[in-house]
Amino acid sequence: MAAAQKHVLRVYVARDTALKLTLLQRPKSVEELKEIMQERFKPRLNGDFSLHYEDPDFDGDLCLLVDIQELPEKGTLRVVRPEGDTSSTASSDTDILPHVPALQRQKSWPDHFVVPGFGYEMEHILEEGNRVYEESGKLLKLKRSQKSEILKKMAETIYSFKPYPHEKELAMAAQALITAHPCLRMTAGEDGELGWKRHIGYKVASYRNNLAKAGVAEVAINTGRRSRNNPDNDHPHQNIKKARKAEVNYIINLPKDQTPATLETMREEIICEVEKTERNQLVIGKLMNTTYALRRQEIVGALVAPRVREVVDRWPALLMESQVFAEFHRINNVNLRNQFYKELDRHTPKLITLFRDKATKTGKIAEELAKLMRIYDLQEQRDVNMRRALVLRALPVYLREDAFKFFRTCNSADGPDLTDTPVALLTVVTGDTTDAALFSPESICIVVEDEILVSGPTNLADSFLLLFAYVYALDLQYPKNLELTFTFIQKVVMCLEDNKPLKGRLLTLKNDLFNE
Repeated sequence: MAAAQKHVLRVYVARDTALKLTLLQRPKSVEELKEIMQERFKPRLNGDFSLHYEDPDFDGDLCLLVDIQELPEKGTLRVVRPEGDTSSTASSDTDILPHVPALQRQKSWPDHFVVPGFGYEMEHILEEGNRVYEESGKLLKLKRSQKSEILKKMAETIYSFKPYPHEKELAMAAQALITAHPCLRMTAGEDGELGWKRHIGYKVASYRNNLAKAGVAEVAINTGRRSRNNPDNDHPHQNIKKARKAEVNYIINLPKDQTPATLETMREEIICEVEKTERNQLVIGKLMNTTYALRRQEIVGALVAPRVREVVDRWPALLMESQVFAEFHRINNVNLRNQFYKELDRHTPKLITLFRDKATKTGKIAEELAKLMRIYDLQEQRDVNMRRALVLRALPVYLREDAFKFFRTCNSADGPDLTDTPVALLTVVTGDTTDAALFSPESICIVVEDEILVSGPTNLADSFLLLFAYVYALDLQYPKNLELTFTFIQKVVMCLEDNKPLKGRLLTLKNDLFNE
């Protein structure tokens, strides 16, 4: 008679919480396994959930456990809960994504600007004006009050997407206006939107000024600059604090039912909860969500930007991976992990083809790419993590950027010299350093402001993703030598578009990716 099959499993009941489960024999069904887990892991595992396992047939990617025969003898299971289920601290397979309050901006600038409605009377006037224009080509002559009504509504709509729109975005709004209402062209030529663009720009600036006087944080932060009464202050058009990486909620007002004192109390509660051996992820997430405005005003709104170490000492939950991803979601309303891997994996085959093609040419860039490709080709198992690592290491080379100070390497026996290292990924390797360590390091650390901030995941893509989240959460600048690489991740992979023109090399790469 065959011996009973023993199973040793690591079960992630939350992203930062893994528990060991030992079974002396295989359960009869998946439902029986779930009942065993609920009994063993009380009260962590209440409510409805499904189980996913890392399938070796698909390079360790997660698959839903449907057949109990697929249960590995030794492996990892992840608990996944349905959306909206709050009976657990968090889903292990997805990040803790905060609810976005209604007063916060919900989305970034749209691909196609939709002209708002202007009220019954104004809409009737425009409808008649469009009819006359179609019949005779006669333009509509507006009264000052009517023009003001249109401009105010346009300014409100533009501000709902972005407080400081670029010229391109103002032109897009003006073009949409005269396309929807051709009778509003200020000239009979093709450039009829230019006049509206100028007027809309003035109105947006006036609207911004009114909101600043009313105390709206994201624009009030830039008041009190040089004037006749304050000649020594900053120039009105210098060092403007605004979203520069397509952030949707760069800085917001405190919740109406909270004060700085109550939010400070919540901050202290977060510290107490983080220091516990068994953290309550749900409590931490709710408190971090409520205190988001205070945190952003400290990070972004300070006259002198605080040191990163000071920020994480005051907000230690930012050292938790789940909360860094949640902070990114609060800022951009985007699930960083899902979006990053979906788009990176979609572009990986074409990127690798471009890298291989470039590696066959001559020159320093071709040699560096050829070296990376040789190391990659020599790996026995080239799984999805290996492919992602290859793309992230080869991308700056292809874009002719110097990644030496960003991708740092040190021997585990030696202490790294992190002088003059504003942002970097530090790969720790064993004593016998080989080229293969590029794809299979001992550990990877995230370095910010000349010191190790946290130890990241052991695969490059996950560590890069965590660092990218920190760039937004801590309002850091992109590494100077890797601006094109990070801009590619922002605009092409994360689809966080700021409508600034792409530089030549980046534009060429984008065109190569999207042109079949």
